[in-house]
Amino acid sequence: MAIYNLGSINADNFYSVPRIPVAGETLAASRLTRGLGGKGTNMSVAAARAAARVFHIGAVGQDGRWAQTRLLEYGVDVTHIAISDLPTGHANICVAPDGENQIVLFAGANHSITKDQIGTALSGADMGDFLVLQNETNGQTHAAEMGARLGLRVAYAAAPFETAAVQAVLPFIEFLFLNAVEAEQLETALGVAPDQLPVRHVIVTLGADGCRWSDTVKGKTRHFPAFHVTPVDTTGAGDTFTGYVIAGVDRGQPVAQAIETASVAAALMVTREGTADVIPDLKDVQEAKSAI
Repeated sequence: MAIYNLGSINADNFYSVPRIPVAGETLAASRLTRGLGGKGTNMSVAAARAAARVFHIGAVGQDGRWAQTRLLEYGVDVTHIAISDLPTGHANICVAPDGENQIVLFAGANHSITKDQIGTALSGADMGDFLVLQNETNGQTHAAEMGARLGLRVAYAAAPFETAAVQAVLPFIEFLFLNAVEAEQLETALGVAPDQLPVRHVIVTLGADGCRWSDTVKGKTRHFPAFHVTPVDTTGAGDTFTGYVIAGVDRGQPVAQAIETASVAAALMVTREGTADVIPDLKDVQEAKSAI
């Protein structure tokens, strides 16, 4: 099987700060590091490192060819990454000593993806393959509808959160990933609890409290505890979790087993500084899991 990911590609700028700044405050950063990121990129790299076959659908500017090369080095197929006239997307990320972060995004080329580009990519997919979506690109609704029509298993991470964006894809998705804040926002907006949505699998990440998986068809909900580690940087942990879950299910694992493995991957991720460049591979995750 294979995973097709319509996802963002960003240059990530990390600023080490003494604390997360508040409105109107100026802080001096003690360090600046740069790397490959974007929610879509992180998910593609995580899925590839979890032993899945991954095709990334996206766009970079002329200044972003290095990102294509890096993704290829990490085992991601870059055939469907276009070169845009817009600059490559980027994120400015403030990271505090406790690992918490604050992020400002610039979409750039991530919002230049065409319907033809999506159609060409998905024309190579087989029924039962995965299509992964999140909210840092354009074209999600079009892709979700096309993916469902082609018999793909559509997974959607509702971040950055927009109620209208979630509503638009709900009829087409099988997996919905939310964090606790997003789940609360969605319930408030729709007046429906996440486990009552018309989506087969709803997975809500709860940070240090683990995650909650609801199989809405069977009417069952299960809580998975987090693996306790000392966090260094929480950036990309949710994306790592999502990529690992989808990769596990794509490889034929039961959802519960995929979530358990993904939880270990996310725990390892928060002990590392960076995003796509430091996502743990399956060997690291399996060794850590066996040691727990």
